[in-house]
Amino acid sequence: MPRVSKAEAEKNRAIIEQVSSRLFREQGFHGISVADLMGAAGLTHGGFYGHFESKDALAAIACTRAFEESEARWRKRVGEAPDHATALSSLIDGYLSARNRNNAGAGCPVAALANDVARESDDKPVRAAFHQGLEALVDILTDVQPDAAADARRSAALAQMATLAGALILSRATQGTPLSNEILAATRARLLPEG
Repeated sequence: MPRVSKAEAEKNRAIIEQVSSRLFREQGFHGISVADLMGAAGLTHGGFYGHFESKDALAAIACTRAFEESEARWRKRVGEAPDHATALSSLIDGYLSARNRNNAGAGCPVAALANDVARESDDKPVRAAFHQGLEALVDILTDVQPDAAADARRSAALAQMATLAGALILSRATQGTPLSNEILAATRARLLPEG
């Protein structure tokens, strides 16, 4: 079989990263094999190790990519908002939407990957990637909090992040039942009582 060009190899690697980011969020780290990932990318299993040293290494890269996607969406919403209150409402509404609930593969990695990451040993690279990504999202939430001391804004952002992720996880676990929508609505009402 002929060797692929450097450009083709880079393109293949980007496809593997994109596909794995989606599939890990949909099925978890242990719910999908390297062969499944490569098949979904339209590539052969044998080519995997030409791109990544291990599935653990790819999990960290895919996790980072997922957080970068979420961070870009969040920054766009904040940038389009005329003030902090509107930005916070936009972030919460987007997170607690049926669209986000129904599309785990393109959604927030916090709700999709937290349980898997928690089960990984401390030396796995995905733990550091998850921590860094979570910090970035918390920083965005912190920046849009009402005027208060920095530690109070961060504390509020941490509580909101935990509430958002928990609500999304529970809503996904009950998807297809009235309870799923009730969870999203009740959480939205609690986080945005004036809205």
